[in-house]
Amino acid sequence: MTWDNIKQDLRSRWGLTLLYARALGKWLLLATAAGTSCGLVGTAFHMAVEAVTELRGEFSWLLYLLPLAGLAIVGLYKLLGTEGQGTNDIFDQVRLGGRISLLLVPAIFLGTVITHLCGGSAGREGAALQMGGALGYRVGRLFGFDERDLRIATTTGMAAFFTALFGTPLAAAVFSIAVVSVDSFYHAAFFPSLIGALEAYGISRLLGVVPTSFAVEAPALSTALLIRAGALAGLCGMLSVVFCGAIRLTEHQLQRRIPNPWLRAFTGGCVVILLTWLCGTTDYNGAGMAVIAAAVEEGSVRPAAFVLKILFTAVTLGAGFKGGEVVPSFFVGAAFGCAVGPLLGLPAGFAAALGLASVFCGATNCPLAAIALAIELFGSGGLLYFALACCVSYVLSGYGGLYSSQTILHSKLKGRYINVHANAQAVERTAAAQEPASIT
Repeated sequence: MTWDNIKQDLRSRWGLTLLYARALGKWLLLATAAGTSCGLVGTAFHMAVEAVTELRGEFSWLLYLLPLAGLAIVGLYKLLGTEGQGTNDIFDQVRLGGRISLLLVPAIFLGTVITHLCGGSAGREGAALQMGGALGYRVGRLFGFDERDLRIATTTGMAAFFTALFGTPLAAAVFSIAVVSVDSFYHAAFFPSLIGALEAYGISRLLGVVPTSFAVEAPALSTALLIRAGALAGLCGMLSVVFCGAIRLTEHQLQRRIPNPWLRAFTGGCVVILLTWLCGTTDYNGAGMAVIAAAVEEGSVRPAAFVLKILFTAVTLGAGFKGGEVVPSFFVGAAFGCAVGPLLGLPAGFAAALGLASVFCGATNCPLAAIALAIELFGSGGLLYFALACCVSYVLSGYGGLYSSQTILHSKLKGRYINVHANAQAVERTAAAQEPASIT
């Protein structure tokens, strides 16, 4: 090799080194900015939701303000010009590009806090994905990112904000990337998403937020228990179909029968009050984290709790109240697992943990994120049980899900590219037309 060739090779290697260094610096800058902003806002949001939940527990009469709270939320969204915007719009930005209004942050922040203050049955992660996506997108715009890198910035913000609420950085990073397009894990986004999530996690811990975790003991690994866990997961996969379908159907029916958003929100608030009065408990109002903890750690839950939570959540979200569906899916899965697990010969608490992970997996179509979530929430002792449960639930949950903008790129039962939206009417027909040849 001549000296000129050596110099050319060195220049080429130096150029590649600079290229990778610039990329690393860019993603670190994004992760730091998104992790810091989402960590701070996410911590404030977490504290606000916790504060109003405690306030509602102390002053039960706040429940009777729920219809007025619905009117306030509709007015807030109209005032800020964010009507109709939600998690599906964040997914569309990640997949297709486009703009995200920063006004979505105060809208979903206040809307979710108001919902929890007055007893609407909703979670927090829908708000986390929306606020995190909007903040991440704004950070990317501030740094002058192009359209493709803006999508990664949006994903990074989603992961960071989710972590600030739940304290599960690995699950948040995997979920924020995997949930938009099932079977398409954009690895370039994993580095900034995980670093941003870890920074948000550190900030939330520093400011006093305790990560969500549960004390549960996994049984020793055995063939019999694996079979039972798989059976429970299969039931949870089908339950996730019911859960997602109930939310979609209720929203559709309420919008069709009560097209006026003001009247729909007011009516929905009245129905939740009536349901609470009929049940004689406020267990199904708010996120229901206390019930989840009781199911997992104590193995204690009302047998019909999962059915009632589905009903409460479907009415709340269908009427236009704000929050999210993931924590309610935790509730439904944990309550169902706790009630049905012992019938299959599983410990009630561990069955609740399996149910939580399985229903979450079936509702979001994200098995790897569900496994990571289970490890961070319950520890790694039952890893193989959780992995099996999430796999079974994923296959049996069909082609629906919580998010209509989510795309499913490959068939769940055959190595075939289908590229369909979750919940689209053509999904089941497309799948049915393609599957039989693979089961012969």
